[in-house]
Amino acid sequence: MNEQENVWILKQHLEAFGRGDLPAALDFVADDVDWQSPVTRTESQNISWAKPCHSREEVSLFFKELYEKVQLEGMDIFDFTAQGDRVIVEGRNRGIVKSTGHSYDHDWVMVFTFKNGKIVRHRHYYDTNDILAAFRKK
Repeated sequence: MNEQENVWILKQHLEAFGRGDLPAALDFVADDVDWQSPVTRTESQNISWAKPCHSREEVSLFFKELYEKVQLEGMDIFDFTAQGDRVIVEGRNRGIVKSTGHSYDHDWVMVFTFKNGKIVRHRHYYDTNDILAAFRKK
C-alpha cells in the first residue's frame, strides 16, 4: 500500500468510529494489532479503557467500554501526515461523560502504522486531565 492508500484507509476507519459503526471501524484493524489509547504509564479508574490492546477482539472491547462511559459529541480532523507505512493525524474530540453529564474537549495526535491495508500499530497521545475532570464533576 502507498501513503495515499493508507490515509484513505485511516479516513474510513475514523469516519466509522465517529458514527459509532464499530464493525466497520474494526474491519481496518489487524488481528494482532498493537493498540494503545491513550499512551500513558499511569492507570486511572475512570479511564479504564486506557490499557494496551493486542488483538482486534481487545480493541473491540476497548471501543465498547469507551462507548459505555462516554457519549462522543464530535471529532474534528485537522491534518494528516503520511510517510512510508505510518500516518499521523491531528484532531480534537468532544464528548460527555455519561455518569456525570459533564462535557470535555481535548486535542490529540494519533500515530498509525499499516501493513497490507490494515492498522497494525496505533498510538493515541492526549492529555487525560480534560476527561478526568469531566468524570470528577458531580
